[in-house]
Amino acid sequence: MLPLTLVAAEDSLHWEALLGERRAALAKSDSIIGTLLKTRAPEVNWVPPDELRRAARRAPGIAPAPDQIGTAILFHPTKERPEMVPDPLRSELRTLAALVGGGRYALVPAGLTFRRAITMGGGPGSVGAQHAAPLPHAVATAELTVVLVDVRMGRVGFRTVARGEGDDPWIALTRAVKNLTPGLP
Repeated sequence: MLPLTLVAAEDSLHWEALLGERRAALAKSDSIIGTLLKTRAPEVNWVPPDELRRAARRAPGIAPAPDQIGTAILFHPTKERPEMVPDPLRSELRTLAALVGGGRYALVPAGLTFRRAITMGGGPGSVGAQHAAPLPHAVATAELTVVLVDVRMGRVGFRTVARGEGDDPWIALTRAVKNLTPGLP
């Protein structure tokens, strides 16, 4: 599992204090994602971002720093079929996977965005139009884009956007990650 490198929130949420320190926000996001995936899918041999970082530090000049590779380029899909991972990201993912045991697949959290939660209309004169939620606290939808990459072939196996709502970024992210593994408590 690669570390998250892209976190962004709409300005209207006013979450600068919560997400302002980029490294801290990325570290907390990685922690939430890793903890929930290990708990909710224990049959998978997850390699957390910290272990990837250690492996990369043990192989200077060979392995890239996992936090410095361009995984955010996978945030939006390409029109190419089958969707391929561009170089140099493709070779960097393959190198990192080889250093931590030779796994075939890498789970890449390509980006995390927070958008103001939208409610469907229902007031007078409304015909199903979308309006910003008139709640006292900023309720947001976390949208976690996750891509599974076959590191040997350089292909995107699947991609999804997991969504979850909450009145702070960490609750919203927790709900989004739980939506990756539906049907569990």
